[in-house]
Amino acid sequence: MAFKSLLSVAGADHSDQDVRTAASLCAEVGAYLSVLIMSPPRLVMSPPPLGDGIPEWPRNRAHAIAALEKRYRQIERFSQDIASLEKTSREIHKLLRATWRCYDVDIANCDQASIGDAVRQRALCNDLTIVGPALLNDINVGPLVINGGLFDTGKPVLVVPEGAEATLAPRCVLVGWDSRIEASRSVREALDLLAGAEEIRVALVDPEATCTGTGTEPGTDIAAYLTRHGARVSVDRLASAGKPVAMVLAQHAIDTSADMIVMGAYGSRRLRERIFGGVTRWIVGKPPLPLFLAR
Repeated sequence: MAFKSLLSVAGADHSDQDVRTAASLCAEVGAYLSVLIMSPPRLVMSPPPLGDGIPEWPRNRAHAIAALEKRYRQIERFSQDIASLEKTSREIHKLLRATWRCYDVDIANCDQASIGDAVRQRALCNDLTIVGPALLNDINVGPLVINGGLFDTGKPVLVVPEGAEATLAPRCVLVGWDSRIEASRSVREALDLLAGAEEIRVALVDPEATCTGTGTEPGTDIAAYLTRHGARVSVDRLASAGKPVAMVLAQHAIDTSADMIVMGAYGSRRLRERIFGGVTRWIVGKPPLPLFLAR
């Protein structure tokens, strides 16, 4: 599919780099850009009320004063969060007016548990969610953003690590294939950029021959599918030799000079944190390549 609307999620204190990355991608394909600035408040909820609805008052006066001072500092930090979001919004508007005019900017000051849903609501009405290097390094917000964009949306996420050259017009793409539904969905969602690439390398690690599809050789069926969509495809069957699949694919991406990796995101809803953990483990010590994920 063609990407006509991109969602960029950024934190209030590290937005410029990621928004610039997303804006450059939009300019590359002529897409609309939606920016969501997130900063979960650090405000702690009040003590639960007693049966009469009145919060319990500490018996010790010194403790009472300390509690009130702590509450004041929490409210002050909350106000600072709001001010930071508004300041960031103004800065992003200024940045985008100078670089890309087809955009909107929204803010979400929600608690930690609501981040994923806030992202999900906006990802549903965009073609692709962009997670840039700054957000990727935010261990408090990054995992929730990736999970919110991948689960319950049917939409893909493009992870752009530090040092990667972000593009939606890659020359060479490595597709990690294992005949699972997540891999099939990633290929379908990436069809537009795959069809426009000069070279597609479908990589299978320790594949097993089957008697289904267009032939018994593993990868023949997905190669035929991509060819029918205009892609130029070759199939690489790789032996793991006891190494993790991610390591084998990453090394093959280096060997083939790939510009991007397309693969499925696996895991149940109970294992959402493992999705992000898998992404970060993939990136650390690996080639700085954009990672296109679909669920």
